Amino acid sequence: MTEAAARRTPGTPCWVSLIVHDLSATQAFYADLFSWEFVPGPDQLGPYVRALIDGKVVAGIGQLPPDRHLPVAWTTYLATDDADVTAEMIRSCGGTVAVGPLDAGEAGRLAIASDPSGAVFGIWQAAAHIGTALAGAHGTPVWNELVTSDTSTVCKFYQTVFGYEAEAVVSADFDYQTLHLNGRPVASLHGVGHALPRDRGPHWMTYFEVTDTDAAAHRVVELGGYILQPAREGSSGRVATVADPEGAVFTILCTAAR
Repeated sequence: MTEAAARRTPGTPCWVSLIVHDLSATQAFYADLFSWEFVPGPDQLGPYVRALIDGKVVAGIGQLPPDRHLPVAWTTYLATDDADVTAEMIRSCGGTVAVGPLDAGEAGRLAIASDPSGAVFGIWQAAAHIGTALAGAHGTPVWNELVTSDTSTVCKFYQTVFGYEAEAVVSADFDYQTLHLNGRPVASLHGVGHALPRDRGPHWMTYFEVTDTDAAAHRVVELGGYILQPAREGSSGRVATVADPEGAVFTILCTAAR
């Protein structure tokens, strides 16, 4: 378990958030699954809470207005030193900015955007709130991956906007690129071709650290969620892809044995 650095290099995934229909029920689900506790957060976009582990913020959950019927999904936020400049860069590179940039109280400044393929992500200009403050514990974000049809179509967009260096896996049947900043891997792009879920399209996937992937997946089902991909061995540990009761998809990963 480690505390996160105070300031993220622009382009580094720094926060994840979820906007749901039933905030209370969603809090109960993640409190049981990840042992999260909650405190109020900025409410510029409606009711919003921050999830804590050992007093350290790890994620955010907000509530949709009753008349909004939007897909429920975890959103990955990428750090920026200037949300307005980055938003303009996103637009000039073929992306779309749907929300903001706008201030989130004293916490910072944000925008919600999508890349040219339609995958939604956020950008975060930190002020009082630097983002996820803990790593390595059960229930903390451990990785972020863009799942898309073909990495070549969007890799240049992210490289241009955020300055990533991309390292591709050399394989005829595996389309995967790791994104690096200052020589350090920070995220990845995974091209799955026709296996891309039609009901979701290209999307950013949040991975959460767990102490036992099989047990956590079983608990997801007991709490009203469901399993999309059963527990299996991956390159970084044992993984499973699951969804919460409102359908927000995420991956659980146990790296303890690696």
